[in-house]
Amino acid sequence: MNRELIESLNILEKEKDINKEVILEAIENSLVTAYKNHYNSKADNVVATVDRETGDFKIIADKTVVDVVEDPATEIQIEKAKEIDRHAEIGDNVKVDVNSKTFGRIVAQNAKNIILQKIREEERKVVYEQYYAKEKDIVTGIVQRINGKNISINLGKADAVLGESEQVKGEVFTPTERIKLYVTEVKDTPKGPKICVSRSHPELVKRLFEAEVPEVRDGTVEIINVAREAGIRSKITVKSNNKDVDPLGACVGINGSRVNAIVNELRGEKIDIVPYSENSAIFVENALSPAKVVSVIADDDEKTAKVVVPDYQLSLAIGKEGINARLAAKLTGFKIDIKSETQAKSQNEEENIEIDDEINLSED
Repeated sequence: MNRELIESLNILEKEKDINKEVILEAIENSLVTAYKNHYNSKADNVVATVDRETGDFKIIADKTVVDVVEDPATEIQIEKAKEIDRHAEIGDNVKVDVNSKTFGRIVAQNAKNIILQKIREEERKVVYEQYYAKEKDIVTGIVQRINGKNISINLGKADAVLGESEQVKGEVFTPTERIKLYVTEVKDTPKGPKICVSRSHPELVKRLFEAEVPEVRDGTVEIINVAREAGIRSKITVKSNNKDVDPLGACVGINGSRVNAIVNELRGEKIDIVPYSENSAIFVENALSPAKVVSVIADDDEKTAKVVVPDYQLSLAIGKEGINARLAAKLTGFKIDIKSETQAKSQNEEENIEIDDEINLSED
Protein backbone atom coordinates (compact mmCIF):
# COMPACT_ATOMS: atom_id res chain seq x y z
CA MET A 1 0.00 0.00 0.00
CA ASN A 2 2.82 2.40 0.88
CA ARG A 3 4.62 1.64 -2.39
CA GLU A 4 1.38 2.43 -4.24
CA LEU A 5 1.44 5.81 -2.49
CA ILE A 6 4.88 6.58 -3.95
CA GLU A 7 3.75 5.44 -7.40
CA SER A 8 0.67 7.66 -7.16
CA LEU A 9 2.82 10.64 -6.19
CA ASN A 10 5.16 9.94 -9.12
CA ILE A 11 2.16 10.02 -11.48
CA LEU A 12 0.89 13.21 -9.84
CA GLU A 13 4.30 14.83 -10.26
CA LYS A 14 4.49 13.81 -13.93
CA GLU A 15 0.93 14.70 -15.00
CA LYS A 16 0.28 17.81 -12.93
CA ASP A 17 3.85 18.97 -12.29
CA ILE A 18 3.31 18.84 -8.52
CA ASN A 19 6.54 18.39 -6.59
CA LYS A 20 6.42 14.98 -4.88
CA GLU A 21 8.61 16.22 -2.05
CA VAL A 22 6.03 18.90 -1.14
CA ILE A 23 3.29 16.26 -0.81
CA LEU A 24 5.51 13.94 1.24
CA GLU A 25 6.25 16.81 3.61
CA ALA A 26 2.51 17.46 3.83
CA ILE A 27 1.96 13.79 4.75
CA GLU A 28 4.58 14.04 7.47
CA ASN A 29 2.99 17.20 8.84
CA SER A 30 -0.46 15.59 8.74
CA LEU A 31 0.83 12.62 10.78
CA VAL A 32 2.24 15.00 13.39
CA THR A 33 -1.09 16.87 13.46
CA ALA A 34 -2.97 13.56 13.80
CA TYR A 35 -0.81 12.63 16.80
CA LYS A 36 -1.45 15.97 18.49
CA ASN A 37 -5.19 15.75 17.82
CA HIS A 38 -5.31 12.21 19.15
CA TYR A 39 -3.75 13.25 22.45
CA ASN A 40 -5.27 16.76 22.41
CA SER A 41 -1.75 18.08 22.85
CA LYS A 42 0.27 21.04 21.56
CA ALA A 43 3.62 19.55 22.55
CA ASP A 44 6.41 19.62 19.93
CA ASN A 45 7.89 16.27 20.91
CA VAL A 46 6.92 14.25 17.84
CA VAL A 47 8.50 13.76 14.43
CA ALA A 48 7.06 11.89 11.45
CA THR A 49 9.13 10.61 8.52
CA VAL A 50 8.16 8.98 5.24
CA ASP A 51 10.67 6.83 3.35
CA ARG A 52 11.04 8.40 -0.11
CA GLU A 53 11.61 5.03 -1.77
CA THR A 54 9.26 2.59 -0.02
CA GLY A 55 6.60 4.94 1.35
CA ASP A 56 6.95 3.41 4.84
CA PHE A 57 6.39 5.95 7.58
CA LYS A 58 7.31 6.30 11.23
CA ILE A 59 6.00 8.50 14.00
CA ILE A 60 8.54 9.00 16.76
CA ALA A 61 7.59 10.72 20.04
CA ASP A 62 10.24 11.94 22.45
CA LYS A 63 8.76 11.15 25.90
CA THR A 64 9.94 11.81 29.43
CA VAL A 65 10.21 8.81 31.74
CA VAL A 66 8.00 9.21 34.85
CA ASP A 67 6.67 7.06 37.65
CA VAL A 68 3.03 8.11 37.11
CA VAL A 69 1.89 9.26 33.65
CA GLU A 70 -0.18 12.43 33.65
CA ASP A 71 0.26 13.43 30.00
CA PRO A 72 0.45 10.38 27.68
CA ALA A 73 1.46 12.61 24.77
CA THR A 74 4.74 13.61 26.41
CA GLU A 75 5.31 11.08 29.20
CA ILE A 76 5.94 7.33 29.51
CA GLN A 77 5.75 5.07 32.54
CA ILE A 78 9.11 3.74 33.80
CA GLU A 79 8.31 0.05 33.19
CA LYS A 80 7.30 0.67 29.58
CA ALA A 81 10.34 2.89 29.09
CA LYS A 82 12.63 0.03 30.18
CA GLU A 83 11.09 -2.17 27.48
CA ILE A 84 12.49 0.32 24.99
CA ASP A 85 15.73 1.08 26.82
CA ARG A 86 16.60 -1.08 29.80
CA HIS A 87 18.92 1.64 31.10
CA ALA A 88 16.13 4.21 31.22
CA GLU A 89 15.66 6.09 34.49
CA ILE A 90 13.03 8.53 35.72
CA GLY A 91 13.66 11.93 34.17
CA ASP A 92 15.29 10.47 31.05
CA ASN A 93 13.88 10.91 27.56
CA VAL A 94 13.21 7.96 25.30
CA LYS A 95 12.07 7.81 21.70
CA VAL A 96 8.82 5.90 21.30
CA ASP A 97 7.41 4.44 18.08
CA VAL A 98 3.78 5.50 17.85
CA ASN A 99 1.24 3.14 16.35
CA SER A 100 -0.96 5.26 14.09
CA LYS A 101 -3.66 2.57 14.22
CA THR A 102 -4.56 3.89 17.65
CA PHE A 103 -5.67 7.17 16.07
CA GLY A 104 -9.43 7.56 15.79
CA ARG A 105 -11.33 7.66 12.49
CA ILE A 106 -12.01 11.39 12.77
CA VAL A 107 -8.34 12.14 13.43
CA ALA A 108 -7.34 10.04 10.41
CA GLN A 109 -9.93 11.82 8.24
CA ASN A 110 -8.57 15.20 9.33
CA ALA A 111 -5.08 14.09 8.34
CA LYS A 112 -6.40 12.99 4.94
CA ASN A 113 -8.09 16.36 4.46
CA ILE A 114 -4.81 18.14 5.20
CA ILE A 115 -3.07 16.11 2.47
CA LEU A 116 -5.85 16.73 -0.08
CA GLN A 117 -5.86 20.44 0.72
CA LYS A 118 -2.11 20.59 0.15
CA ILE A 119 -2.49 18.83 -3.20
CA ARG A 120 -5.16 21.34 -4.27
CA GLU A 121 -2.95 24.25 -3.14
CA GLU A 122 -0.02 22.88 -5.13
CA GLU A 123 -2.23 22.41 -8.20
CA ARG A 124 -3.34 26.04 -8.00
CA LYS A 125 0.24 27.17 -7.44
CA VAL A 126 1.52 25.26 -10.46
CA VAL A 127 -1.24 26.65 -12.72
CA TYR A 128 -0.68 30.18 -11.39
CA GLU A 129 3.07 30.04 -12.03
CA GLN A 130 2.51 28.59 -15.50
CA TYR A 131 0.23 31.43 -16.57
CA TYR A 132 2.06 34.13 -14.61
CA ALA A 133 5.04 33.32 -16.85
CA LYS A 134 2.78 34.16 -19.82
CA GLU A 135 1.72 37.55 -18.46
CA LYS A 136 2.22 40.25 -21.14
CA ASP A 137 2.33 37.54 -23.79
CA ILE A 138 -0.15 35.82 -26.09
CA VAL A 139 -1.91 32.52 -25.51
CA THR A 140 -4.25 30.42 -27.62
CA GLY A 141 -7.65 29.68 -26.16
CA ILE A 142 -10.81 27.83 -27.18
CA VAL A 143 -14.13 29.62 -26.96
CA GLN A 144 -16.36 27.67 -24.56
CA ARG A 145 -19.53 29.65 -24.29
CA ILE A 146 -20.99 33.13 -24.60
CA ASN A 147 -22.25 34.45 -21.26
CA GLY A 148 -24.19 37.57 -22.14
CA LYS A 149 -21.54 40.14 -23.02
CA ASN A 150 -18.68 38.02 -21.67
CA ILE A 151 -16.95 35.11 -23.41
CA SER A 152 -15.64 32.10 -21.48
CA ILE A 153 -12.28 30.90 -22.84
CA ASN A 154 -10.51 27.62 -22.07
CA LEU A 155 -6.72 28.08 -21.98
CA GLY A 156 -5.84 24.47 -21.26
CA LYS A 157 -5.24 24.14 -17.53
CA ALA A 158 -7.27 27.22 -16.65
CA ASP A 159 -10.21 29.28 -17.85
CA ALA A 160 -10.39 32.98 -18.57
CA VAL A 161 -13.19 35.43 -19.23
CA LEU A 162 -12.93 37.86 -22.13
CA GLY A 163 -14.86 40.84 -20.82
CA GLU A 164 -16.81 43.26 -22.99
CA SER A 165 -14.24 46.06 -22.46
CA GLU A 166 -11.45 43.82 -23.81
CA GLN A 167 -13.35 42.64 -26.88
CA VAL A 168 -13.09 44.14 -30.35
CA LYS A 169 -16.33 45.69 -31.53
CA GLY A 170 -17.74 43.62 -34.38
CA GLU A 171 -15.85 40.41 -33.62
CA VAL A 172 -18.15 37.40 -33.30
CA PHE A 173 -16.99 34.05 -31.95
CA THR A 174 -18.57 30.61 -31.86
CA PRO A 175 -17.99 27.79 -29.33
CA THR A 176 -14.94 25.53 -30.02
CA GLU A 177 -13.30 28.33 -32.06
CA ARG A 178 -9.57 28.84 -31.41
CA ILE A 179 -8.43 32.43 -30.89
CA LYS A 180 -5.31 34.23 -29.74
CA LEU A 181 -5.43 36.53 -26.71
CA TYR A 182 -3.09 38.88 -24.90
CA VAL A 183 -2.64 38.15 -21.18
CA THR A 184 -2.85 41.51 -19.41
CA GLU A 185 -2.62 40.23 -15.82
CA VAL A 186 -2.60 37.04 -13.76
CA LYS A 187 -3.89 37.23 -10.18
CA ASP A 188 -3.52 34.57 -7.49
CA THR A 189 -6.84 33.93 -5.72
CA PRO A 190 -8.08 31.26 -3.26
CA LYS A 191 -10.14 29.74 -6.08
CA GLY A 192 -7.18 29.55 -8.43
CA PRO A 193 -5.49 31.98 -10.82
CA LYS A 194 -7.61 34.73 -12.35
CA ILE A 195 -6.33 35.30 -15.87
CA CYS A 196 -7.24 38.62 -17.49
CA VAL A 197 -7.11 38.49 -21.30
CA SER A 198 -7.69 40.97 -24.12
CA ARG A 199 -8.31 41.05 -27.86
CA SER A 200 -8.18 44.86 -28.08
CA HIS A 201 -4.84 45.58 -26.38
CA PRO A 202 -2.17 47.19 -28.65
CA GLU A 203 0.45 44.73 -27.37
CA LEU A 204 -1.51 41.88 -28.98
CA VAL A 205 -0.41 43.22 -32.36
CA LYS A 206 3.23 43.38 -31.25
CA ARG A 207 3.19 39.83 -29.87
CA LEU A 208 1.58 38.51 -33.05
CA PHE A 209 4.43 40.03 -35.10
CA GLU A 210 6.96 38.44 -32.72
CA ALA A 211 5.29 35.06 -33.25
CA GLU A 212 5.03 35.43 -37.03
CA VAL A 213 8.29 37.23 -37.91
CA PRO A 214 11.58 35.52 -36.91
CA GLU A 215 13.52 38.77 -37.33
CA VAL A 216 11.29 40.47 -34.75
CA ARG A 217 11.50 37.49 -32.44
CA ASP A 218 15.32 37.43 -32.44
CA GLY A 219 15.67 41.22 -32.15
CA THR A 220 17.05 41.89 -35.63
CA VAL A 221 13.96 43.99 -36.32
CA GLU A 222 12.65 46.02 -33.39
CA ILE A 223 9.06 47.18 -32.91
CA ILE A 224 9.41 50.64 -31.35
CA ASN A 225 5.75 51.44 -30.74
CA VAL A 226 2.21 50.34 -31.54
CA ALA A 227 -0.87 52.53 -31.92
CA ARG A 228 -4.18 50.77 -32.34
CA GLU A 229 -7.86 51.39 -32.94
CA ALA A 230 -8.95 47.80 -32.32
CA GLY A 231 -10.87 46.25 -35.17
CA ILE A 232 -10.20 49.17 -37.55
CA ARG A 233 -6.50 49.98 -37.98
CA SER A 234 -3.14 49.60 -36.29
CA LYS A 235 0.16 51.34 -36.94
CA ILE A 236 3.48 49.88 -35.82
CA THR A 237 6.89 51.56 -35.90
CA VAL A 238 9.81 49.32 -36.83
CA LYS A 239 13.53 49.71 -37.23
CA SER A 240 16.30 47.32 -38.17
CA ASN A 241 19.30 46.62 -35.97
CA ASN A 242 21.06 45.09 -38.97
CA LYS A 243 21.79 47.33 -41.96
CA ASP A 244 21.36 44.37 -44.32
CA VAL A 245 17.80 43.64 -43.16
CA ASP A 246 14.84 45.67 -44.41
CA PRO A 247 12.41 45.99 -41.47
CA LEU A 248 9.37 46.57 -43.70
CA GLY A 249 10.16 43.64 -45.95
CA ALA A 250 10.74 41.35 -42.98
CA CYS A 251 7.39 42.25 -41.40
CA VAL A 252 5.43 42.09 -44.66
CA GLY A 253 6.91 38.81 -45.86
CA ILE A 254 6.89 37.32 -49.36
CA ASN A 255 3.73 38.44 -51.13
CA GLY A 256 2.52 39.84 -47.81
CA SER A 257 2.34 36.36 -46.23
CA ARG A 258 3.45 37.42 -42.74
CA VAL A 259 1.39 40.55 -42.30
CA ASN A 260 -1.63 38.87 -43.92
CA ALA A 261 -1.49 36.07 -41.35
CA ILE A 262 -1.72 38.69 -38.60
CA VAL A 263 -4.49 40.59 -40.39
CA ASN A 264 -6.45 37.33 -40.65
CA GLU A 265 -5.99 36.66 -36.93
CA LEU A 266 -7.29 40.19 -36.23
CA ARG A 267 -10.32 39.58 -38.48
CA GLY A 268 -9.32 42.00 -41.24
CA GLU A 269 -7.95 44.87 -39.14
CA LYS A 270 -5.72 47.04 -41.35
CA ILE A 271 -2.07 47.33 -40.35
CA ASP A 272 0.35 50.09 -41.40
CA ILE A 273 4.03 49.28 -40.92
CA VAL A 274 5.94 52.53 -40.42
CA PRO A 275 9.76 52.80 -40.66
CA TYR A 276 11.26 54.61 -37.69
CA SER A 277 13.42 57.70 -38.19
CA GLU A 278 15.34 59.80 -35.71
CA ASN A 279 14.40 62.79 -37.84
CA SER A 280 11.05 63.79 -36.33
CA ALA A 281 9.73 65.35 -39.54
CA ILE A 282 10.44 62.20 -41.55
CA PHE A 283 8.99 60.04 -38.77
CA VAL A 284 5.74 62.06 -38.76
CA GLU A 285 5.59 61.85 -42.56
CA ASN A 286 6.02 58.06 -42.42
CA ALA A 287 3.39 57.76 -39.69
CA LEU A 288 0.77 59.47 -41.86
CA SER A 289 1.08 56.76 -44.49
CA PRO A 290 -0.66 55.89 -46.79
CA ALA A 291 -1.20 59.64 -47.33
CA LYS A 292 1.39 61.60 -49.32
CA VAL A 293 2.93 64.62 -47.59
CA VAL A 294 4.21 67.88 -49.12
CA SER A 295 6.05 69.23 -46.06
CA VAL A 296 6.46 68.73 -42.34
CA ILE A 297 7.74 71.24 -39.78
CA ALA A 298 8.37 69.43 -36.49
CA ASP A 299 9.19 71.03 -33.15
CA ASP A 300 10.97 68.46 -30.97
CA ASP A 301 10.74 70.60 -27.84
CA GLU A 302 7.03 71.32 -28.09
CA LYS A 303 6.29 67.89 -29.63
CA THR A 304 4.19 69.50 -32.35
CA ALA A 305 4.23 69.05 -36.13
CA LYS A 306 2.67 71.16 -38.88
CA VAL A 307 1.94 69.03 -41.93
CA VAL A 308 0.93 70.11 -45.43
CA VAL A 309 -0.57 67.58 -47.81
CA PRO A 310 -1.94 67.85 -51.38
CA ASP A 311 -5.58 68.91 -51.48
CA TYR A 312 -6.72 65.53 -52.78
CA GLN A 313 -4.82 63.75 -49.96
CA LEU A 314 -6.34 65.71 -47.04
CA SER A 315 -9.17 63.29 -46.30
CA LEU A 316 -6.79 60.32 -46.57
CA ALA A 317 -4.26 61.94 -44.24
CA ILE A 318 -6.91 62.66 -41.63
CA GLY A 319 -8.71 59.37 -42.17
CA LYS A 320 -12.29 58.39 -41.49
CA GLU A 321 -13.39 60.11 -38.28
CA GLY A 322 -9.78 61.29 -37.88
CA ILE A 323 -8.39 57.80 -37.27
CA ASN A 324 -5.25 58.08 -39.44
CA ALA A 325 -4.16 61.37 -37.88
CA ARG A 326 -5.03 60.12 -34.40
CA LEU A 327 -2.99 56.93 -34.78
CA ALA A 328 -0.04 58.87 -36.25
CA ALA A 329 -0.11 61.19 -33.23
CA LYS A 330 -0.16 58.22 -30.83
CA LEU A 331 2.65 56.52 -32.70
CA THR A 332 4.98 59.52 -32.84
CA GLY A 333 4.00 61.30 -29.64
CA PHE A 334 3.57 64.53 -31.62
CA LYS A 335 0.52 66.77 -31.80
CA ILE A 336 -0.07 66.90 -35.55
CA ASP A 337 -1.78 69.78 -37.35
CA ILE A 338 -2.70 68.76 -40.91
CA LYS A 339 -3.60 71.26 -43.63
CA SER A 340 -4.08 71.02 -47.36
CA GLU A 341 -1.89 73.08 -49.70
CA THR A 342 -4.78 75.47 -50.33
CA GLN A 343 -5.41 75.93 -46.59
CA ALA A 344 -1.71 76.42 -45.89
CA LYS A 345 -1.40 78.98 -48.72
CA SER A 346 -4.44 80.87 -47.50
CA GLN A 347 -3.07 80.92 -43.95
CA ASN A 348 0.32 82.19 -45.15
CA GLU A 349 -1.34 84.99 -47.11
CA GLU A 350 -3.33 86.04 -44.04
CA GLU A 351 -0.15 86.01 -41.93
CA ASN A 352 1.64 88.10 -44.57
CA ILE A 353 -1.22 90.64 -44.57
CA GLU A 354 -0.98 90.91 -40.79
CA ILE A 355 2.77 91.48 -41.04
CA ASP A 356 2.27 94.19 -43.70
CA ASP A 357 -0.31 95.90 -41.49
CA GLU A 358 2.14 95.85 -38.57
CA ILE A 359 4.80 97.41 -40.79
CA ASN A 360 2.44 100.13 -42.00
CA LEU A 361 1.38 100.94 -38.47
CA SER A 362 4.97 101.22 -37.34
CA GLU A 363 5.75 103.52 -40.31
CA ASP A 364 2.78 105.77 -39.40
